[in-house]
Amino acid sequence: MHRIYENNDIVVFWNSEKCFHSRRCVTASPLTFDPMRKPWIDVTKDKNSNIWQAIESCPSGALSCTYRHDIDVKMDETNLRSVAYDGDKEIGECDYSSEGSVISIYHTGVDPAYEGKGIAKRLVYTILEYAERNKMEVNATCSYAKKLIADNKSNCLHGGEA
Repeated sequence: MHRIYENNDIVVFWNSEKCFHSRRCVTASPLTFDPMRKPWIDVTKDKNSNIWQAIESCPSGALSCTYRHDIDVKMDETNLRSVAYDGDKEIGECDYSSEGSVISIYHTGVDPAYEGKGIAKRLVYTILEYAERNKMEVNATCSYAKKLIADNKSNCLHGGEA
């Protein structure tokens, strides 16, 4: 399961397949990470610095974080894509095709002026989360999405619980 959690300043990515439940995040920032709450991550409950430090302590790499850079990412189901906006300006997209219960990501692109800010990852994770919530399978021919998905799966083999 892939999830994105945002506040005004940061974006937290969680990949449950990589998580082996060391609970270091819960110990480091119990206001943010509470397994008894749904959703269990709430990035509005603690200071960003505490959240970031908690994520840094994650031994599995299931949690990661980046700054928002005032960029909004939205799902555009009508046009089969997720799209990133800086205000009203479209600055990135992740396109997919859909056949039955399978989504195939075939393109991810971000305006060169915005590269290196984690926007492509947000675009792909938005589609992954959408697919999982709708019980759909995801494939990728886009090299970036394919690598992100493969890295997430290969890093799951820690010997701990997933």
